[in-house]
Amino acid sequence: MGGDLAAVRVWASELDAVHERFVHRFSRTEPRESALAYMQGLIAPLERKNGWTLAEQAGHAAPDRIHRLLNRIEWEADEVLDDVRDYVVENLGDPEAVLIVDDTGFLKKGTRSAGVQRQYSGTAGRTENCQVGVFLAYAAGGGRTLIDRRLYLPTSWTDNRERCRRAGIDDAVGFETKVVMAKKMVRRAIADKIPFRWVTADAAYGFSKGWRHELEQADVFHVMATTRHDTVVTRWALDHPVHDLFTGLPRQKWKRRSCGNGAHGMRVFDWARVEVRPWHREDRRHWVLARRSFRRPEEISYYIAYVPPAPLLMS
Repeated sequence: MGGDLAAVRVWASELDAVHERFVHRFSRTEPRESALAYMQGLIAPLERKNGWTLAEQAGHAAPDRIHRLLNRIEWEADEVLDDVRDYVVENLGDPEAVLIVDDTGFLKKGTRSAGVQRQYSGTAGRTENCQVGVFLAYAAGGGRTLIDRRLYLPTSWTDNRERCRRAGIDDAVGFETKVVMAKKMVRRAIADKIPFRWVTADAAYGFSKGWRHELEQADVFHVMATTRHDTVVTRWALDHPVHDLFTGLPRQKWKRRSCGNGAHGMRVFDWARVEVRPWHREDRRHWVLARRSFRRPEEISYYIAYVPPAPLLMS
């Protein structure tokens, strides 16, 4: 019990420190207090988190103050994001860190929330009425957290400027694919000299040859998921399908490795690798990795890696 109380005190103290980083972005006392209450609610063990539950957690009689903070009071979210990101770098910054790109869906009712429409939600695992956000996470030895975000606006929104205006979306905001959003966030991290060494993303992003090439030109190491239909340069072909690289591969080339604990226990897979683009610079390597379920060997995932010459994964 004493240990739990001490942990709560540490969390509260550190939350105050984060709050101090950006409190100057609000010109009045009420939004400053509401911002702290909002953060406290977000990390509280609440089953559901919305305006009402966050207000109750803060001791408010109604969600009005939380709603004003989010919908009416003028403050620059990007400036607050910069303040929080600076805090993250100071406390978690690591030159070996990994930037992780992923998107998530937020289920919604109605049609007025910015960017909402029926679209695929990875959170729900199906097509739902939702918003989709693209996020950039920072993972280092000391911890992990989000450091950037973008709201995906489908063309059903960007082609209807009046609808955008009603939702508070500026006329200058046009359509961007999720890959373009991901590129911009990683470019910003590079330009701002955020310490990191690796980028990774799922196949929705990793399938983009253009983005992989851009990362390689910036000499950013990456391991990007892709699809079985992707192609690579090998000794035998300029457009070699990645799935063909592993057809008939000897059994001893597959190595069983654990990816750590998952929701259903240890996540164990068989892995294999094939080197590609053999004529590239001596101090860099390109690999295609295959991850196979040992329970369902027909289920294979593929990844393209740009890495230093140190042994990768199978050593």
